[in-house]
Amino acid sequence: MIKSRLSTLVLAIALLSWSSQVLAADLSRMNQFIDDLMGKMTLQEKIGQLNLPVTGDIITGSSVSGDVVSKIKAGQVGGLFNMKGVQSIRALQEVAVKQSRLGIPLIFGMDVIHGYETVFPIPFAMSMSWDMDAIRNAARISSVEATADGICWTFSPMVDICREPRWGRMSEGNGEDPFLGSAICRAMIEGYQGADLADKTSMMACVKHFALYGAPEAGRDYNTVDMSHVRMFNEYFPPYKAGVDAGAGSFMTSFNVIDYIPATGNRWLMTEVLRDRWGFDGFVVTDYTAISEMINHGMGDLQTVSALALNAGTDMDMVADGFLGTLEKSLGEGKVTMQDIDKACRRILEAKYKLGLFDDPYRYLDAKRAKKDIYTDEHRAAARKLATETFVLLQNKEGLLPLQRTGKIALVGPLANTRANMPGTWSVAAASERYSTLLEAMRRAVGDKAQVMYAKGCNVCYDAELEKNSTMFGREMRDERPVDVMRDEAVRIAKECDVIVAAMGEPSEMSGESSSRSDLSILDAQKDLLLALKATGKPIVLLNFSGRATVMDWEVENISTILNVWFGGSEAADAICDVVFGDVSPSGKLTVTMPRNVGQIPIYYNHLNTGRPNPKWFSKYTSNYLDVPNDPLFPFGYGLSYTTFNYGPMTLSSNSMTPSGNITARVTVTNAGNREGTEVVQLYIRDMVGSIARPVQELKGFERISLKPGESRVVNFTINADLLKFYNKDLEYVCEPGEFDVMIGPNSRDVQHKTFTLR
Repeated sequence: MIKSRLSTLVLAIALLSWSSQVLAADLSRMNQFIDDLMGKMTLQEKIGQLNLPVTGDIITGSSVSGDVVSKIKAGQVGGLFNMKGVQSIRALQEVAVKQSRLGIPLIFGMDVIHGYETVFPIPFAMSMSWDMDAIRNAARISSVEATADGICWTFSPMVDICREPRWGRMSEGNGEDPFLGSAICRAMIEGYQGADLADKTSMMACVKHFALYGAPEAGRDYNTVDMSHVRMFNEYFPPYKAGVDAGAGSFMTSFNVIDYIPATGNRWLMTEVLRDRWGFDGFVVTDYTAISEMINHGMGDLQTVSALALNAGTDMDMVADGFLGTLEKSLGEGKVTMQDIDKACRRILEAKYKLGLFDDPYRYLDAKRAKKDIYTDEHRAAARKLATETFVLLQNKEGLLPLQRTGKIALVGPLANTRANMPGTWSVAAASERYSTLLEAMRRAVGDKAQVMYAKGCNVCYDAELEKNSTMFGREMRDERPVDVMRDEAVRIAKECDVIVAAMGEPSEMSGESSSRSDLSILDAQKDLLLALKATGKPIVLLNFSGRATVMDWEVENISTILNVWFGGSEAADAICDVVFGDVSPSGKLTVTMPRNVGQIPIYYNHLNTGRPNPKWFSKYTSNYLDVPNDPLFPFGYGLSYTTFNYGPMTLSSNSMTPSGNITARVTVTNAGNREGTEVVQLYIRDMVGSIARPVQELKGFERISLKPGESRVVNFTINADLLKFYNKDLEYVCEPGEFDVMIGPNSRDVQHKTFTLR
């Protein structure tokens, strides 16, 4: 036995050594190739590699870079983004390879945020699944489809921690928690990049937005962000660091300031933290026109801010033309160095080398793949299944859900019969004409067993201008009929039916980039319609569409059944029906704290205590409001099911541990209902005494389990020193001895407690 183990160990060491030698040889070949290529490049060609213009196919910003073809011929373009289709991309790649002096291929990127033509739920919704395997698979499928259509680089994942739901881009991230956000970041990068970046089905990930973009003052997009370094490292930086550790090929800068210096020109952030401290070895691209926007921040003219960005460690200029137009002059004036230009150029060339573009510039341009690998039945099934896991059942007081496929069902609301709004924001490659409306899916779902009657009932809101600004990019659905005509039609149909399903909330572009809101409560026209429907006395199921945490205090008081469906992607309509009719039990859990009103924001579960904490309402001279409790409407981690899960007593394997040891926290979970269901068991820890103030609880583990009726399962969490570490006031990553509170439960509020001591 000992001899066998020694043989296995020797073999493992030999394989490791061989693998290291192969990697070293590959690195040596890459370095030699790029050394030779850069030796042939002029200064202008090197600067050209740092230039990322946008084409006119799909526009996500406010401008289009002009005269792209002539710049490619002159070697003044390193890549392009937001083109769609093999033929269009091949045409420009051929210009680069055949008509530029050195034939350096372009890198082609796109905002493949939550799918290509098979669209998965928006990232915020995906996080509600807590299903890392499904999220990883979603990224893999996204990569397979995008690379089949010529894309080799995606501007995803967005990992900005967000506790500010007024900010529309909450829809693009993973919620408020750094532990969960880090896990999702790793899963998405693994899915996008695969085991080998040179694989034709893998594309390079881009972690964004570095850094802190999810904490803008007043929730207004692009606005000021200001926080301490301790908060950065403990609460906002972990998902970015996870992206580095997962091997992400690129990072994107954020628009906001860090310590009063815009991120794109912030050397402390881009070099001292990202490269020197964390060891990132990929390239950094700006967000859309972020270099030229530093002028508005008061940092100088275009030449000055372009030099600032390069000196900070930013490698590629998206759209602003700052590098292309000013770096040669700045070099001559001694404001930048040739060494920094060379470093940035090398990083771009290394990315192209790793993607295999120098071996075959057309490796992602196989027209056969484009025909067979996009929007397949297999991909659609995966998107539909994941969508069902993201819906969060907030309330089901009368047990109305799941609905029976009998009688007459009234489907009412502005989102009941729209095709383009189903995928959600940031679905730039979507083929919405292929996707189902909720009305179509519901009629399929019931077949001839029930009748689905439809009325729109109202517009998104009374304000036509607000609706116009919230339904851009082909999502328009304004109905010009009089308000009373639409409402009366809905009420008449509702009275004929046994149950009302109300499809309401935000249209897809009411969340997303540049979609900040100051009021997160239900929109006026929809509230009035719900009041009219409620007056009929018919039971109501509210399907709430949103891309953020919304204020739902009125709905909770007035509507007994609420299912948050977010935006579920191309297969959203069928997935909603799967859950509404009970083919799948809802299992989504909130990854954000739901406020009672906007005045509570920011509100998040892992907050610090005050010197005068008060869990009750109201007590003078304690930390509370006069007019509302401190606690949220729904806590982080919350979500109901069609069954009931009972938690047995929690146990710890020991009441003490050393930094080199571990403790097992254990709980038995039982499905006490009569339906199969899935539960997300959550582990939280609190450091009771520290050298700095510590949060009241922090997520440190979770497990998604499926149980049949009556089935039980023991869930184990291993607690080690790594889970107890934090950054102290000196930004040292430490694990301090003392007492720790361990919590396990179905959400952050309803937990059991045990304590142990770290010696």
